[in-house]
Order: sequence, then structure tokens, then C-alpha cells
Amino acid sequence: MQLLSGFLARILVAVALTSATLAFAQTPQVTIDAGKLSGSVSDGVAAFKGIPYAAPPLGALRWRAPQPVKPWTGVRPSLQAHDCLQNPFKDDMAPPIQPTSEDCLYLNVLTPAEKPAMPLPVLFWIHGGGSVIGGTTPQIYQGEAFVKNGVIFVGVAYRLGRLGYFAHPALTAENADGLLGNYGYMDQIAALKWVKRNIAAFGGDPNNITIMGESHGGRSVHALLGTSLAKGLFNRAIIESGFGRMYQPQITAAVGDGGPSAEEVGLKFANTLGIGGTDKAALTKLRSKPAADIIGTVGYQLGRDGYTGPMIDGKLVPADTPDIYLSGDNQRVPLLMGGNDEDTGTSPGSTEAEVYATFGPYAEQARRIYSSYAPKDIAELKSLVGRDRQVLEAARFVNRVFSSEGLPVYEFRFSYVAETLRSQWTGAHHASEVPYVFNTLPAEYGADKVTEHDRQVGTTMIKYWTNFMKTGDPNGAGLPVWPKFDTKGDMLMNFTATGMPVAMPDPIKNRLDIVSESVSAVPTTPKR
Repeated sequence: MQLLSGFLARILVAVALTSATLAFAQTPQVTIDAGKLSGSVSDGVAAFKGIPYAAPPLGALRWRAPQPVKPWTGVRPSLQAHDCLQNPFKDDMAPPIQPTSEDCLYLNVLTPAEKPAMPLPVLFWIHGGGSVIGGTTPQIYQGEAFVKNGVIFVGVAYRLGRLGYFAHPALTAENADGLLGNYGYMDQIAALKWVKRNIAAFGGDPNNITIMGESHGGRSVHALLGTSLAKGLFNRAIIESGFGRMYQPQITAAVGDGGPSAEEVGLKFANTLGIGGTDKAALTKLRSKPAADIIGTVGYQLGRDGYTGPMIDGKLVPADTPDIYLSGDNQRVPLLMGGNDEDTGTSPGSTEAEVYATFGPYAEQARRIYSSYAPKDIAELKSLVGRDRQVLEAARFVNRVFSSEGLPVYEFRFSYVAETLRSQWTGAHHASEVPYVFNTLPAEYGADKVTEHDRQVGTTMIKYWTNFMKTGDPNGAGLPVWPKFDTKGDMLMNFTATGMPVAMPDPIKNRLDIVSESVSAVPTTPKR
């Protein structure tokens, strides 16, 4: 009996060891420059989440450029994504699904469970959120569909709010010769450098990287296109509703229209915390404050005195975005860019006359053009002018610059509305294209509300987008031809209200033309 018990025990141990070996074999592992990682597998996709690309920006590292990761021994589990500290907006369409933290410089990599025979193109996704919200955990930002279309997906978390974009005279004095202010942008560059060094271990091609961002993520892509500090880190760019003409204070000098400098904004905020002065002691006090006291409820909606966002620092962001592009100092890569037909934006002015006055000497011409679109009230007029000025004309402006430089450029307009929302929406709102591009419609609307027609639009869009990531051209078999953009035709691909992608001249060209006139838009050939 004792012999039988011992035999059974040995069998049980052997079975347990075999099971453990099988489980371990099914756990993907990679070796990167800082150590070994383990991930998880689901539905043919291997996920490595919460990979550190920089040291935690805590204590003395608050408001400093990202510092190197400390290498580790053994195998580090990479199973949980991290998002940066924030106060989500009430109606945020993509809130993080777990607690956020100041310790947040992590990224996620999704790749085929079976390592590909040839290196795959890489998508580097930069989430939006007005520089104050957003992250890698929202379900609509999950990248499995890209992997299933032959692209490795990287999603990055970067510092937000006053932890990500902040200036103060004491910071300038501490690091006068270094990078200042745009810490969120610095994080994105550090993450791109990590991708260049490590993505081959995941089966990715470090020489075929597309950066893509929506809203503030698109604005981040503008910054990366316009800085020499990101030179050579990517090969193509996609910008969705990424603005291009937005107020950016200078760190140490007020802008020409009299707005406060970024340092002045920072001083005012420090005073609200009871911290005066501009010396090292003031900075020590600011760094000792709880992160929740720093982050606040901040953003562009607080106006210039409370502005929290990117700034002209003279190094990473050397000038306003249009000036960088007009100077010809942008990186020269294929570009896919556009916006939605009822995108975000608003115009100054509380009356029609005040709105049209923002067009300066073109006020009467603007009145004739916009009145032909029959805005029903002042709110709709402000919205029409705002979206044109801030998103749609800005996209055309940048596309004209890149096209005139001989680069492949493809413009889109997204006009499709989910079938269950058509009684509520008259057009495609800001960010409503995202779950179609990611093919994550059930996460946004609920699986029971997504129609077959909705799904077809998503399938079509992700094919165009991944084709562009692979080759720099969105066209491919079975898709309507998407013509290149040029300054003569202003051709774009309109993902129409019916769901059919239709190539056409810009349907609101007359509106965008008058906006261009009023802001002295780009000439055919950029200034050198």
C-alpha cells in the first residue's frame, strides 16, 4: 500500500510538472535591453502590457526629461497596463478602466502569438484627450485588430496635465540648457527610442514605424514631425483631427497677441498652492506636493491664464506648428490626415457680427459663404467656423505643405454615423472615427447596437489604415481607389454618411478657402 501511494504521488508530481511546463510554454517571453518579459496570449494575439520605457517620474524626477529604466533580473510579468494620473471629464468617451498614477511611463506591445517569419510593420499609437486625459487602457484603443491585419501595435502612456506640460522660473533656472516644459512630448520620444531599440524582439520592423494620433495625439504627431529630436524614429504619420493651428505659449516670453508666457501661467498656479518665489526652495515645495494637487482639473477650457498644454520651448518645439512647416524643417514622410464632418471647434464671438469679425478684412465674404450653409443659430455658426478653422482647414494646410514637398499625402473626411445614433447626430462628431479605425465598435456602442453596416465601415477603414502603415499607400485589393492629395484638386476620401468611401474634391472647399485667406495660409511652395 505504501509503495502504491508513493507511485501515485510520483505520478501526480509528474503531471503537475508537465502541466506547469505546458503553461510556461504557452506564456510568451521576450528579452529586451532591460531584461526578460513575459506576457499573455488570447485569440492568437500575444500581449505585453505595462513595459517600462523610462524610470518612474517621481520625486526629484517630476518635471524632468525621462530617465533610463533600471534593468531587472529574472522574468518580469507584463500583464497589466498603466495610465497616467488625470481627472477624467464627465462625458469622456474613453476613460481609463483602472486607477491612474504619477508612476506611468509604460507602454504596451501587441504582436502575433506565433512570431512572424518576416518583421512586421509597427503602429505607434498616441492617445488623445486634450493633453489632460486619456490612456492605453480604454477598450476602444485596444489594438488586436491591427495585429490581425499584419501590424504590430504599440500603445504609449505619457504624462498629462501639469505633470506633463508645465513651466516655472525655478525649473528654467535648474535646467536652463536642457529640455523644459513639454514633458509629455519628451515621454513620447523616449518611447519611440525604446521601440527602435526593442521592437525587433517582438517581431517588428524598426525601420517601418508609423506614428498615429487623434486629437491631442494628432497634435503630438505634429510635434514629432516638427522636431529634430525625433528624426529617424518613424517612417510614416497618421493624424486624425489633430488641429495644427492652436495657441501655444512660449516658456519665457508672452506671445505676440499679449497672452501670458508659460512661466507666468506656472507662477500663477504655484501661488494657488501657497508657493511663492522662483528659487530652488519653491521648486522643492512644488515637487513635494501630492500629485493629485498638481494635476487638478485642467486643460485648454480654462483659458490662457489656466492653460495646461504644449508650449514653445525653443528646442523640442522650436516654433508654432505652421511656422515649422512653412520653414521646411518638418520630417519628410508619407502622411495620412483628415477630420470629421462635424468635428470639434468653436469661434470667438457671441453674435454673428462678432463671429464674422474674426475673419478680419474677409468678414463680409465669410458671411456670404457661411450663410449659404444656413446655420440655424449662433451656436451652430460658431461650431461651423470653429471646426473649419481649428481642424479641417488646418488638415488641408498641412497636407498642402507635405504635398508641395513631393511627399505622398492622403486626406480623409469621416462623415459616417452609427446607425443607432442617426436620430441624435446629424454628422460625425470629434473622435467618432476612432472605434472604426480600431475596429472596436462593440466597446464603444455595445455589441447589440452595432449593425452589420457599421462593422463593414470599420473593416474597410482598418484595411486602408493598415495598408498605409505597411507601404505608405492606403490603396489595396478590393478597395475603392484613394487618390493622392495635391494642391490643385484638394481630393480626399470621404467616408460618407452611407458608409461608402467616395473620392471627391473637398465638399466644403469654399469655406476652407475663406479660412485660409483670413489666416494667410500656406503658399503652394513652403518658404525655406
